[in-house]
Parts: sequence; C-alpha cells; structure tokens
Amino acid sequence: MLIKTFGLIVKMDQLLEVLVTTLIFVFIGLVIFSIAYAILSRIFHIHKEIEEDHNTALGIVIGSIMIGLALIISSAIQGS
Repeated sequence: MLIKTFGLIVKMDQLLEVLVTTLIFVFIGLVIFSIAYAILSRIFHIHKEIEEDHNTALGIVIGSIMIGLALIISSAIQGS
C-alpha cells in the first residue's frame, strides 16, 4: 500500500522508519537549539538586555542565529 504525503510517495512499511528518523532529528535539533540558547544567554544576558535595556539589535542577532541553526538542521534532515 502506498501513501502520498506532501508530494512524496511512501510505502506503508517505510512510513514507521521515516517517522522515527524525523523524530530523532527533531529531538537533536531541539537539543542543539537549547545548547545554543544557553551559550548565548550566558554571553549576552539575553533577558536583561532585551527586556530591561530594550536592546533591539541583540534580539535581531539572536533571531538570526536561531534561523541559521534551523536552516542547517533542516538541510541535515533533508540530506542536502
């Protein structure tokens, strides 16, 4: 039996393997995000700088770093 999802055709017996692999990459991505946020938080004192000092530039830098990490993780998942 074939299942068509998001333009991809996956056999039913391969679906479990694909789901498990995706969940593993999601978990690894969340761990990497957490580690990156912890490191950035120690370096820049994010909460103080953004909430108290209204440092917009730091918010943009942190957001850019997180988007960059997301692109790297998504490329790793897709195998590009």
